[in-house]
Amino acid sequence: MGVIVRKENDKENELTRRIDADLKSRLNGKPKIVEPGEDPDFVEDQDYTKDLKKTGEYGWAWVLLIVIIVVVGIILGISAKSGS
Repeated sequence: MGVIVRKENDKENELTRRIDADLKSRLNGKPKIVEPGEDPDFVEDQDYTKDLKKTGEYGWAWVLLIVIIVVVGIILGISAKSGS
């Protein structure tokens, strides 16, 4: 039983050492200087954002449509409850 526990601890220690080494290498890298007007969270640098589109010209219409649907649903719910 002690051998199994020791092997588990060795695996956890190895993982901790790898994470520490990775973080230290990232820390030692040259940081990017943020210019005024740039996005400081560096989201544009990520791979998953390369093929995304910006919200269209009529994006506000979708928000308005959803708000209208919610308001109509609330009104119908109240009227159905009071009519019973």
